[in-house]
Amino acid sequence: MPTLTIDGVGSFDIPRGTRLVNAIEDAGVNILHRCGGNARCTTCRVIFLAGEPARMTEAEQVKLKGLAEQGIRLSCQILIEDDMTVQVMNTLESTGLDSPGSRPADEVTPEPVWR
Repeated sequence: MPTLTIDGVGSFDIPRGTRLVNAIEDAGVNILHRCGGNARCTTCRVIFLAGEPARMTEAEQVKLKGLAEQGIRLSCQILIEDDMTVQVMNTLESTGLDSPGSRPADEVTPEPVWR
């Protein structure tokens, strides 16, 4: 089982194939996902400190433009396959919003086209 380490929070064993945004939320971090995990709002951004996946969805690539080169990714578009360490960029507490957004589905949406 892969280990997800969230900077400043801790490490968690996560079932392979779990959507990163949901794993972070299940670990008790109120990560934002205002569009419901559909690669539209970019509020679920994370910075990869280790274990960044090589592939990304077309939707993520289009939305992030050049940010992926800096290790910034959309957690709603990533499936956990191997150990990784991330820093969450936007939390409910850091923004003062009333809700992180509706919980994303277990599968990546929109239908992923992997690159």
